[in-house]
Amino acid sequence: MSAESEVVDLCRDLIRIDTSNFGDSSGPGERAAAEYVAEKLAEVGIESTILESESGRASVLARWGNQESGRPGLVIHGHLDVVPAQASDWSVDPFAAEIVDDYVVGRGAVDMKDFDAIMLAVVRERQRSGRIPDRPILLVFTADEEAGGQLGAHWLVEHHREWFEGCTEAIGEVGGFSTEVAGQRLYLIESGEKGIAWLRLKAAGRAGHGSMRNRDNAVTHLAQALVRLGEHEWPAEPGPSMRILLDKVRELTGADGTPDELFEHFGPAARMIGSGLRNSTNATMVQAGYKHNVVPGEAVAYVDGRPLPGHHDGFAERVQEIAGDTVKVEPYHLDIPLEYAFEGDLVDAMTVSLLKHDPEAHVAPFLMSAGTDAKAWHKLGMTSYGFVPLRLPSDLDFTALFHGVDERVPIDALQFGTRVVDEFLDLA
Repeated sequence: MSAESEVVDLCRDLIRIDTSNFGDSSGPGERAAAEYVAEKLAEVGIESTILESESGRASVLARWGNQESGRPGLVIHGHLDVVPAQASDWSVDPFAAEIVDDYVVGRGAVDMKDFDAIMLAVVRERQRSGRIPDRPILLVFTADEEAGGQLGAHWLVEHHREWFEGCTEAIGEVGGFSTEVAGQRLYLIESGEKGIAWLRLKAAGRAGHGSMRNRDNAVTHLAQALVRLGEHEWPAEPGPSMRILLDKVRELTGADGTPDELFEHFGPAARMIGSGLRNSTNATMVQAGYKHNVVPGEAVAYVDGRPLPGHHDGFAERVQEIAGDTVKVEPYHLDIPLEYAFEGDLVDAMTVSLLKHDPEAHVAPFLMSAGTDAKAWHKLGMTSYGFVPLRLPSDLDFTALFHGVDERVPIDALQFGTRVVDEFLDLA
């Protein structure tokens, strides 16, 4: 069976395995999905190993390719967990993997069981036909990426580093998807990603009766700090990847202007793509009080901070300055930003494989707003790129599907991805 003919079924099977990650190990875990992956690899004679960081929190690793080659190893990775889905918000069951209007609909369809399926489909076809890549390949399907990877990629690096010996490069999410600028298709390859600075803001005040005058209200202090952060305009400071992308936009449009004006050409996708231009802070959770008529003595909020490469050190201190002295800013979870040069043999292989199957298109790098398992591989000195090749309809608001309602991937895009990844493995 060809990769194109089975990739849809593989994707649907994976979506039907609920691997919701609530961030606290209260979900079903990844074990069932890991066993499914291991079984599909075993069917074509590829031995794999399932490793658990905790009961049910499972990752799969398999060596493939020419292990005797003197070339350095390549990691190809995808994560098995997904963010939760509120079924009542969806038009279909988020874990039924229904096909609607030539789309596979379900949680994980683009984040990222689509690439898990593409990996499996291509590897299985090449293994059956004896077309084994002439370099060592490490296939990795991780747990816990949606909660920062502490029970997945980071745990593997800390406790099973031997699996990665000799690996110098990696490809995974998020990149290789198409967007449209000035009527021309442009594929974006992730060559870096912002850091993670999840921060906790604490405000203290005088507790008391809700009916009495209170100028030392912790909730008010916290609210004012959050407004200051929400209204703060972080300056645009594009790094190397985004400068290349800006030049590509100028080339395609013939226009000039500020970075924000140029990124308007991406339409709705600018929400994600344009986020690589500047640091960002978004309040995401607020906790305060226990009764309607009691002013609490403390109020707490959580802020999702994302610093650019080169801006990680001192970022929390800058947030403290903006928030003001009525709150205390504390680190909750920190991880590094990354950026790699958009050059070299691996970049050439990704670019050529895309253009082979879409000759009229263009290719450029971008800096991803969120984080991936690449942060773990960076600890081992690996150069990582986001490369999940998908040719998408011009009217699809693709970036809104990540963690979104009615998440879906076009069947045509899945099949395109198998052709490109197959080509890539001949070139990488």
